[in-house]
Amino acid sequence: MSLANRLQSGFLVLADISGFTAFVTETELAHGAEVTGVLLAGVMEALAPPLEIQELEGDAVFALGPDGAEETERSLMAAFGRAFEAFSARQREMALDTSCYCRACCGVLGLSLKLIVHHGSFMRQTVRGRSRVAGPDIILAHRFLKNDVEPRTYVLFTDTAVERLGIDPVATGMERYTGRYAYFEDRDCFVMSLDRLGQRGEGVSREMLLGLRSLLGDLALGADPGAQDHLRSVVAA
Repeated sequence: MSLANRLQSGFLVLADISGFTAFVTETELAHGAEVTGVLLAGVMEALAPPLEIQELEGDAVFALGPDGAEETERSLMAAFGRAFEAFSARQREMALDTSCYCRACCGVLGLSLKLIVHHGSFMRQTVRGRSRVAGPDIILAHRFLKNDVEPRTYVLFTDTAVERLGIDPVATGMERYTGRYAYFEDRDCFVMSLDRLGQRGEGVSREMLLGLRSLLGDLALGADPGAQDHLRSVVAA
């Protein structure tokens, strides 16, 4: 088997803009596409490295974190925090720009970001000189984009992702969500709602970012008792 066609495992991450469909259909085409492009470019810069960007899929970025990379788990958490911070920073910059008052530029704060984090297997393939990945876990990760989770801004970890990252969903106050999709068994997921750390409809607030940074930082450092007490206070706020 060639190295270009071999089975691997790792993190499968999707960063998706919530509210994208309504935004692009209700705003000016040129500026609507430009706005979402700027937001997604910031997210990609935040995620890679440590992740490998695979595809830009309309309103979503698909990235991989193959197992075996040094410090992958800890650096992943930091990258997630940077992604939300970059998204929020670019939202604020565009919202404060008074050079244009079109619906796209004025409505940018109505968009939000969500992350899907799965851990599974995939096959690297080369098709007509172009590298791609395939496999059931790739399909499943994308299926999780279609869910009925209520928060607009959140990180959804699958059961295999929390196990790999060593996260205790109960200690960190995550909400359980069961994903049910055709051709797959029911999967337990755990949702970190960031709407609880900020105000709905106002983008990602500074307080939300500080809470997220603290939460993800403590998760990455492990289950220290003092850190866990802090986590509970942050999530309950």
